[in-house]
Amino acid sequence: MASESQTSSEYVNHHLMHLNNVGETPKGLVDLSVLNIDTLFWSISMGLLTIFLFWMAARKATSQVPGKFQCAIEMLVELVDNQAKGIVHGDRTFIAPLALTVFVWVFFMNALDLLPVDLPHFIFVAVGLGDLIHYHRIVPTADLNGTMGMALGVFALMIYYSLKIKGLTGFAKELLCAPFGSHPALWIFNLGLNIIEFVAKTFSIGMRLFGNMYAGELIFVLIALLGGSATIFGFIGHVFAGTVWAIFHILIITLQAFIFMMLTLVYIGQAHESH
Repeated sequence: MASESQTSSEYVNHHLMHLNNVGETPKGLVDLSVLNIDTLFWSISMGLLTIFLFWMAARKATSQVPGKFQCAIEMLVELVDNQAKGIVHGDRTFIAPLALTVFVWVFFMNALDLLPVDLPHFIFVAVGLGDLIHYHRIVPTADLNGTMGMALGVFALMIYYSLKIKGLTGFAKELLCAPFGSHPALWIFNLGLNIIEFVAKTFSIGMRLFGNMYAGELIFVLIALLGGSATIFGFIGHVFAGTVWAIFHILIITLQAFIFMMLTLVYIGQAHESH
């Protein structure tokens, strides 16, 4: 809910600022002001939650009649494994579990967008940290630094599997000789196009997730502005619009997690193939 002491633009700008410094940084220590601490905290927290979820599923797995939790996990594992099987033609011992982890991890990070936008501020005030922490964004995937960090991880996997499957000589030959041909006069054009392809893949997977989640977060902030109006119509509009958008947003956060997982599989699968 918007504060009465803030204008609409100030309220929106406040909710788009990251926590990158807590108080004054003591001299002699590493300056953390260059890091988005909120993005790091929530992405790591959701990663640990993902690991805990899978640990609980493995711990309670049974060959007898499974419970609802085990059934849900088994359906999810089968879904991801089928996708990996159809895209990656090779050893999927590591790739399928990776895709499953990516899907659940990104879903949890996206799902943080369903929490009220002012909830972190209320919590900080309640525990006496309101004067110390002024900014906090709770959705890691609405931060370009977070999504591009994950995209760089996918890029590293593309290079790793290209080298693993094709070898250093084979990968270098592909970079220089595909797609225009192996004539030495075409090497520079082939290399330039392949570099552009790798860069485009990396930016596309990171920017796609960021753009969709940033837009969703911004809409939630704008809806929260309705709650700051001193009219019954503003409050009703805030509740109605927030509820409708939250229900629709459940589809968005799931779809974006699935798309990120599929693009990860596609890019790794392409690293297994030769031009």
